[in-house]
Amino acid sequence: MKKRKYEKNILRILCVIGIGSFLGLLKKPPLKDWLIIFLLKSYIASILDNLLVKKGYLTYPIKLLKTFDVSVLFSYLLFPVCCIYFNQVTVNSRLIGILTKCIFFSVPSALAEHWIEKNTDLIRYKKTWTSFHSFLSIAGTFLFVRFMMVLVRKANIKQSGEA
Repeated sequence: MKKRKYEKNILRILCVIGIGSFLGLLKKPPLKDWLIIFLLKSYIASILDNLLVKKGYLTYPIKLLKTFDVSVLFSYLLFPVCCIYFNQVTVNSRLIGILTKCIFFSVPSALAEHWIEKNTDLIRYKKTWTSFHSFLSIAGTFLFVRFMMVLVRKANIKQSGEA
């Protein structure tokens, strides 16, 4: 019972940090880009997370919101906020810089998830899922969202030029 309360407190602290980080991001322009990234990353994360839970690769024994099978905190707040930061630091980067920074963002995220999986009941890996799979999925979605934002920005410039 004491461990469960400790883990719930971890989730609450992460929630406060995530909300604070999100609000801090809203102060930096271009707000439209950051909101698109936030929503796109949330959408992708929720699909992947839901798929992995339904296929039995992951479980979330302790959650803030019990009505969801996925980690709402991770999929809808922490992961998207990290993706916005990643996009902010790579907005003017070339491919090698983007890939390098992707590693610098993905490795700590995967290591944190690994620590949480080993030391708490907040997430459980099942079947053949490992921290390396988490790293690949985190890095892959960071790069996918970054690529999508390149397309969004190009389409925006094209539309602005035609108007």
